[in-house]
Amino acid sequence: MIREIQAKMLLSSAQEPDPWFGIKYTMNLYRGCQHQCIYCDSRSECYGIDEFSDVLVKANAIELLERELPRKRVVGTVGTGAMSDAYGPVERTYRLMERALAIIARQRYPVHIITKSDLVVRDVDILVDISRVYAAVSFTVTTADDELGRKVEPGAPLVSKRYEAMATLASKGITTGVTMMPILPFIEDTRENITCIITRAHECGARYIMPALGMTLRKRQREYYYARLDELFPGLRARYERAYGDRYEATVERARELDALVHELCERYGLALRMPHYVPPPVLQQATLF
Repeated sequence: MIREIQAKMLLSSAQEPDPWFGIKYTMNLYRGCQHQCIYCDSRSECYGIDEFSDVLVKANAIELLERELPRKRVVGTVGTGAMSDAYGPVERTYRLMERALAIIARQRYPVHIITKSDLVVRDVDILVDISRVYAAVSFTVTTADDELGRKVEPGAPLVSKRYEAMATLASKGITTGVTMMPILPFIEDTRENITCIITRAHECGARYIMPALGMTLRKRQREYYYARLDELFPGLRARYERAYGDRYEATVERARELDALVHELCERYGLALRMPHYVPPPVLQQATLF
């Protein structure tokens, strides 16, 4: 179900940019996500989203952004993708992200986008404009195999389409890379999968790989994920329960080996393990006479 709502505020601020993505201001244009990835942490009880398959459209988002962004005292990176992919199928109709990026470009703010969608290519010209300040697009890739992707990310564009979009953005000079997270234990934690993800990213112009070799299993997220495992991978649930019990973090069993592989491949291809962040220009000091 898609439903329009009126939001009271659009941008949430952090005291300092976060260490992973350098985000100062978080912008969620939608609540809920149509990609319906079986592992999504946003279903967790702590976030208070009762029905994550419903998409709430912040119908007044553009008006809020036009009012809020010019009032910010500190220029910092505006980030999307924290709780909902801004380029879900609903964006084709509402085009909130396209209009939000136009405002960000006009105000000369940096932006970082996390997405699983090739729809981001639609806005490449605006992103090129923003990139004069700073623009980065991180594509989430957890498997290099389209068929497996259809199972674990049923509503998202194919992984192959994401790589095509990555190559297009990179060819325009936009900073792009891969958030290789989560890597699902017993499903995606193979040397072959990790090698293919990173090699293909390099071929498509990625500048960085940000890995997380495992997943979270919070309350309500865990129950949903286990139910999907029963449908898609019969018998695997019991293996998870034996390995992780009620733990919050489910790190892959061969984490050390796979981490070494990630470092080896990134060094081979010249890929960073941290993405570059926006750096404000230096403040010019007026010279004194004496």
